[in-house]
Amino acid sequence: LSRIFIIWAISSWFRRGPAPQEPNGPGGSPRSPSRNLFPKDTLMDLHVYISEHEHFSDFNLSSALFWEKRDLVYGDWTSGENSDGCYEHFGEVDISQSVQRNGSIYVHVYFTKSGFHPDPRQKSLYRRLATVHTSRMINKYKRRRFQKTKNLLTGETEADPEMIKRAEDFGPVEVISHWHPNLTINMVDDHTPWVRGSVPPPLDQYVKFDALSGDYFPILYFNDYWNLQRDYFPINESVRRLPLRLSFCPLSLWRWQLYAAQSSRSPWGFLGDQLYEQSDDEQDSVKVALLETNPYLLALTIVVSIVHSVFEFLAFKNDIQFWNSRQSLEGLSVRSVFFGVFQSLVVLLYILDNETNFVGGFWGFFLIILIVFNFVAPREQLDREKKLGGIFPSVSFKDKSTYVESSTKVYDDMAFRYLSWILFPLLGCYAVYSLLYLEHKGWYSWVLSMLYGFLLTFGFITMTPQLFINYKLQSVAHLPWRMLTYKALNT
Repeated sequence: LSRIFIIWAISSWFRRGPAPQEPNGPGGSPRSPSRNLFPKDTLMDLHVYISEHEHFSDFNLSSALFWEKRDLVYGDWTSGENSDGCYEHFGEVDISQSVQRNGSIYVHVYFTKSGFHPDPRQKSLYRRLATVHTSRMINKYKRRRFQKTKNLLTGETEADPEMIKRAEDFGPVEVISHWHPNLTINMVDDHTPWVRGSVPPPLDQYVKFDALSGDYFPILYFNDYWNLQRDYFPINESVRRLPLRLSFCPLSLWRWQLYAAQSSRSPWGFLGDQLYEQSDDEQDSVKVALLETNPYLLALTIVVSIVHSVFEFLAFKNDIQFWNSRQSLEGLSVRSVFFGVFQSLVVLLYILDNETNFVGGFWGFFLIILIVFNFVAPREQLDREKKLGGIFPSVSFKDKSTYVESSTKVYDDMAFRYLSWILFPLLGCYAVYSLLYLEHKGWYSWVLSMLYGFLLTFGFITMTPQLFINYKLQSVAHLPWRMLTYKALNT
């Protein structure tokens, strides 16, 4: 619980919900506080139905009733097998061909005051204010992406023939229904005098008010936060029965707030799931870390991450200040700067070609713009006398002479010439290996993946020209020491 609190505290700094509605009545007068329709220690009956329909009405269908538990006590924290107020029920759900073929399946949960029934057609046993209901689709639709890759020389592929056929039938992205065998039903033990229209988000979507009395029903919450993505399995025609373990537990208000904040939609959601979508591994990694990491080590990791971010920001800030205040390029490897632009461009194109998430692509684009404007913009000037094509003025560098007329350019050219003797043979060998043994979508993807893999492996060598210049000039006074110091501390 303390671990999920850490995640909630951090994410609260970055998440901001919409403002609540005005808590005023139709005539402009303030609304009066509401009360919970189920007082403390109310005796309740639990009815759980499984159906393929979003709106349930088959109360007389015995096969639809999955779990019935009578004489539960609202706010009881001491009953149950483990004396924690929790109850469990395990069973198997028979599914139809519709569910096997990507159909939906829903759980409908009803709590009634003891002695009442959730079926509105049973007039003598049904009371609207004595019944609280919620439902949810319990299968999950997940995208499975298929990339058509092949060996560009032989045209062969190691992909599963069945996967290739499904890709031809359903396209490169297939939506498949998945199932997780565990689900927890929480009833929040809360009697806060909520005022309608002033419940803060994301809690407002769970607090349901009665239109006539103005009071609110007990808060029901489906808790699947700890259901790891790796434990889901696909529903297909070979699956006829689905295992389901339902748990009922009381939940305190502050713990419910933590879970509700974590399950609320990401602030990047306006970009759409296609652009901002975490992979299953990314979703599981944080939860696995919370479950399996020592709390003290986890706290230390968070502190180190914060310090790392601070140093990264300071290095970023001092790098900008250095280039803006720099009046001479003497002693600096200009080729290394432009090679950094080339590296960032390759990474950006590789991310776009592989349809990785939007944030990674945006960050790569931002780095390119930053390098260009950080280094080029302060040093360029328009020459209106020399025009390109007779229309556009040409661009020249104001401090180009400090680089060309000094020994810096000679040493920079010399360093890259020596470096090319090493890098080009390595690049050629890696290109041949990638072409012979790896699969690609096409020649464009091969070029990008080959360059990307090569730069990841040998990109650090591009720092050697600057070291070579330092050695030849016997000086390091021209370097951005503040930026390098912060980066060294980060390392």
